Amino acid sequence: MASPRTITIIALSVALGLFFVFMGTIKLTPRLSRDAYNEMKRAYKSYVRALPMLKKMGVSSILLRKSIGALEVACGIVMTLVPGRPKDVANFLLLLLVLAVLFFHQLVGDPLKRYAHALVFGILLTCRLLIARQPEEQPPEKRILSVNGDEQPLIHEAAPEKGKMKVS
Repeated sequence: MASPRTITIIALSVALGLFFVFMGTIKLTPRLSRDAYNEMKRAYKSYVRALPMLKKMGVSSILLRKSIGALEVACGIVMTLVPGRPKDVANFLLLLLVLAVLFFHQLVGDPLKRYAHALVFGILLTCRLLIARQPEEQPPEKRILSVNGDEQPLIHEAAPEKGKMKVS
């Protein structure tokens, strides 16, 4: 049976992956929601206006929106379908992306209700990454003690745990 840690990681991976596939798709095409797509276009125009450095580098609002959308879709697919280390890399990239989007929202002076979802999903990405990077707890080793040619299992008898007394 899968451990609670494994179930948590899988549930967060699938939920976050699907969310970012959905949000990235909204940035790329109006097929899912024309209103949301138009709102994204408007928002990214304001981000580029607020950062003239992007304009100097030749980054238009369209390029910025489509790049972020494509990265969200790609990382979302990896988070949902690909096992192992690539999932953690996608998680980290999405976390960096969320931080950049939070920066953009602060830069243009958006109210909290406009970027609250980014805060929540940034926290969820951080939690998923922290849980995934924790080592699994291993059961204590069973050692075999040889006494007079007789092999006996040696129960882990380290120092008693803090707050517990060892009674013989």
